[in-house]
Amino acid sequence: MNHLTLSLQFAKFPDAALHRAALPRHRVAKWIRHALQDDAEITVRIVGTEEGQALNRDYRHKDVATNVLTFDYTQEPLVSADLVLCAPVVATEAAEQGKTLQAHYAHLLVHGALHAQGWDHDEDEDAQVMELRESEIMARLGFDNPY
Repeated sequence: MNHLTLSLQFAKFPDAALHRAALPRHRVAKWIRHALQDDAEITVRIVGTEEGQALNRDYRHKDVATNVLTFDYTQEPLVSADLVLCAPVVATEAAEQGKTLQAHYAHLLVHGALHAQGWDHDEDEDAQVMELRESEIMARLGFDNPY
């Protein structure tokens, strides 16, 4: 298993305690580690709608909060990235998809960690390959296929 240096941060937002309870540090580290092919330094920040929307607007020019943003800085010799997850969006999606909050967070952390290593899903073929990889990782972690 690869070495992971993890910083787990929670912004102040309504229901932050619920999200903190769904994301114990040891589980977050386990989920990300299963997606890594190399050693990594990753910061995971759980934010509210306002911060999530501002980051998506400023960096992706999309003025809406999204579930996960990946800011990848290096891939070699060490993966270095920030993963920003918007708690209200994650909670809404989990409810709509009939998933537990924890299962949806696990999937989005795996998804973000793969992005940090250069995986992409812009093209149909790339999307299929990435989704298969995510499904394999989630199965190893004991979760249902997220798709």
